[in-house]
Amino acid sequence: ADRMLNDHMVDHLNKHHPNMPSANSLPSPNSISRNSARGRGRQGKKNNRRYHFQLKPHNPDHKPPGPKDIVYLEPSPNFCEKNLRLGIQGTHGRQCNDTSIGV
Repeated sequence: ADRMLNDHMVDHLNKHHPNMPSANSLPSPNSISRNSARGRGRQGKKNNRRYHFQLKPHNPDHKPPGPKDIVYLEPSPNFCEKNLRLGIQGTHGRQCNDTSIGV
């Protein structure tokens, strides 16, 4: 009887909450989260290769980026020119310094 009630409840939840993750896809309460301090063993190091490609330096004489360095994968947009799609107002009516480092 309990199994039938449980199956009915699962069917009801699936019908009324279709985007809710299933019980099988949720981690068990006893498992250690990858983000927890105790869960950083082999799993934590595995994430470094998540994207399966190696970045090539623009200038090979520069040191490789460290774990706290920001790496830009795309060039910055031209903030001197108006681009409403990107929300850039442009610098019309005033001089634009497109080589500024933004400080």
